[in-house]
Amino acid sequence: MEAAVCQGISKFELEYMGRGPKDIRCFLINDLLLIRLQGVLTAAEQHLVQTQSPERGRDLLKDVRTQLIEIARPALETLIEKITSSKVISLHHDISTVSGEEVIIFSLHRTPAFR
Repeated sequence: MEAAVCQGISKFELEYMGRGPKDIRCFLINDLLLIRLQGVLTAAEQHLVQTQSPERGRDLLKDVRTQLIEIARPALETLIEKITSSKVISLHHDISTVSGEEVIIFSLHRTPAFR
């Protein structure tokens, strides 16, 4: 199940964000699904962060990524629900402009029956 989530999220990142992660890990912890992506910043995002003041570049990038995730939320929830056979209750997201690491957490209605 974790491998299927990694494949689905990698494909989503590549098709929707324009770049797949260099590394992705998924951890199912009871009814929480934690996805850790590394190396996800595009060249344009890296340039934006480097050419703006640290706070402004960080805020701009986080705002854009948050909006993109919110727009794509229905597709992400459908992907996770299809793989886990459990309804998504909530989605949490953050990205680091320093490390290029992104974290996505899904709260599920119930613990999936299998891993």
